[in-house]
Amino acid sequence: MPVKPPRPRLPSLNALRAFEAAARLESFAKAADEIGVTAGAVTQQIRQLEAALGFAVFRRLPQGVALTEAAREALPRLTRGFDMLGQAVQALRDAQPHRPLAIAALPCLAQLWLSPRLPAMRAAFPDLQISISAMEEPPDPQRDPYDLSLFYREAAPQNGGLQFDADAILPVCIPALATKLTTPADLAAQTLLHDAVWRSDWARWLAFAAPGTKVDPSRGPAFSLYSLALDACLSGSGVLMGRMSLVGGHLAAGRLVAPFPQAMPTVDRLTLAAATAAGAHPRRAEIMGWLAGSAGRARQI
Repeated sequence: MPVKPPRPRLPSLNALRAFEAAARLESFAKAADEIGVTAGAVTQQIRQLEAALGFAVFRRLPQGVALTEAAREALPRLTRGFDMLGQAVQALRDAQPHRPLAIAALPCLAQLWLSPRLPAMRAAFPDLQISISAMEEPPDPQRDPYDLSLFYREAAPQNGGLQFDADAILPVCIPALATKLTTPADLAAQTLLHDAVWRSDWARWLAFAAPGTKVDPSRGPAFSLYSLALDACLSGSGVLMGRMSLVGGHLAAGRLVAPFPQAMPTVDRLTLAAATAAGAHPRRAEIMGWLAGSAGRARQI
């Protein structure tokens, strides 16, 4: 009677996952963000992996860590293995009838660009369920379970998609406040509203539109969400450095005005990208086209 030897006992799957992410991203902190744990938890998982293997997978250096040669050789196979696991799990999800189309978006775009379009989208696609996740960085189209992503990008994503016409920034405020603004120098007497991520936009616009103007571009409150800064602007609390793709509707409706005509072009632009992994939602291209049409002109990339 043949004897089948038992399979070798594998280290913890969580430990292998932490190692694969840290090695691929070359950062414990980035690995922690990707798998949703703390950097300390990633460090602990890698220590457990090294204890199970009986040797180190990272060399500890005075300025960080580096992969050992054995770990570097094993990394591509581990990455393929986790990608295949992810595809298998996605195939299980795809077996669910009428599953939602998953959209990942920058928080300000989810709130100010996508959300206003949802009623019309539901009317156009009454049988389609949609889920939206707000995140700061675009998902990996091959690895993360999102069908569409909506972010500002300088360059077109390698997998293609739709990229909108060039964007621009310029100061905006309520009409009553605009009457006090004749030249950019008048901004010195007003409260400047900032988005925390785009805090440098005021300095960039002043250097572009009004060089030499004595206005402190750092003065005024900063908000962690652009929507909060926009709410403050709509309430008359100050002047916001507006991004046209986010405030265009308010300008068209007259709720906000641009007291100065100088609009500074941005290097990034609104971009829709589709997932390329097996099992992505079959209607993603149709929804992408509808979203592009809802906003006017966009070009294929």
